[in-house]
Amino acid sequence: MKNVRQAVLGFGAALLFALSAAAAAAGRPDDSKYRVFCANGKVEVEQRTLEQEKNARGSNVCVLAEFDYLSDAEKWAEGHGGKGSDCNCR
Repeated sequence: MKNVRQAVLGFGAALLFALSAAAAAAGRPDDSKYRVFCANGKVEVEQRTLEQEKNARGSNVCVLAEFDYLSDAEKWAEGHGGKGSDCNCR
């Protein structure tokens, strides 16, 4: 009986851990996106969220485009002047 109780408790703990990890991942679905930002008048490609980018660069930041793959974000940036080129948040 003691072994069964330990097994049930172990299973319950593992299930709780798995569910909390899944809930944390579901709460941040867009954190894995690649974004092209206009930060202080310059084009940047980052995987940060808008909030993280504003914390790093200040309030003069906006998202120009968003992609699932880094290569797509870099290609978009190149088509719009490239990283470091002038931009504005209109």
